[in-house]
Amino acid sequence: MYRTRISNLRKKLVDEGFDSMLILKPENQYYLCGFDGEGFLVIGKERDIILTDFRYVEETKSKTADMEVIELKYDVTPYEKLAHELMSTGVKKIAVERQYLTLKSYEEMKRFFNEIDIISTENLVEELRTVKDETELDFIKQAQSITDKTFSHILDYIRPGVSENDIAIEIEYFMKKSGADGLAFPTIVASGPRSSLPHGKPTARKLEVGDFLTIDFGAKFNHYCSDMTRTVFLGKLDKEKERIYNIVLEAQKKALEHIKAGVPCKEVDKIAREYIEKKGFGQNFGHGLGHGVGLEVHEAPRLSPKGDGCLLPGMVVTVEPGIYVEGFGGVRIEDLVIVTNDGCINLTQSPKDIICL
Repeated sequence: MYRTRISNLRKKLVDEGFDSMLILKPENQYYLCGFDGEGFLVIGKERDIILTDFRYVEETKSKTADMEVIELKYDVTPYEKLAHELMSTGVKKIAVERQYLTLKSYEEMKRFFNEIDIISTENLVEELRTVKDETELDFIKQAQSITDKTFSHILDYIRPGVSENDIAIEIEYFMKKSGADGLAFPTIVASGPRSSLPHGKPTARKLEVGDFLTIDFGAKFNHYCSDMTRTVFLGKLDKEKERIYNIVLEAQKKALEHIKAGVPCKEVDKIAREYIEKKGFGQNFGHGLGHGVGLEVHEAPRLSPKGDGCLLPGMVVTVEPGIYVEGFGGVRIEDLVIVTNDGCINLTQSPKDIICL
């Protein structure tokens, strides 16, 4: 698995004229070789090396049998040691991750990389990560299964008088108890008028009868994420809130029906957006329809008006239209799907019909 991923990256490096690439982003390091400590990963023509400190050496050697593991010690700085290792194998041109390399790290590299050209690149590894293999899909499925199980549990916990903070804490506890490594991202819990906040952080506010309650959460399983959102109602649903909910639900349904390999990412967004606009709430849907999910909860591709490229089989994306009305509340419904040649497989099994508690 890792050999294939490294081979695919090496082909890209050769095509672009690089001797090697320095990988600093943790998700990219893990994707390429299973390394989840702290340090440098270098993929080169002749050597693939991990430079890490004493804390991670033994574990790294056991997890990454195909990699050369070099221990960083205190007698030289990390970038000085890295430069020595690269120059000893004749590296002249190295790619770096523009979106992850800090200015401080770049200055350290310039200090020691006297004979090596440092070239900024974007998304070389991230592009490889967009299409998931069967192992990745299995981990994402398990993460989503935990998330669905948690939603079913939390419905019995939700009642007037319970705070947003209480709900967020219970979600994290139950997911970990159910086998999750942890949260895929900080849980969003927004109730009442606060449900108009797309990324409302949980507060001490206590639920009241008549509230919309939006919960956006996900589990992490073997480093891979899930992501789902549901909006429920406390008490008897009034007609306007029911109307808004059904608009969001229908917009999502239309988008899901349009998803398949070969469809432009921005076109899927357009399907849902135009429906919401037609119903008079275009100005209340201010974010993209969805995004890729994998080692990160937000990754390529982007389903948005500016989304580049087309969907490919094996991509995992969210579909999450929403309507947010300041002072009134909001609704978002989010599912996680696998793109296929003739449609998509919905991994989210939690109900989407209006739930009144």
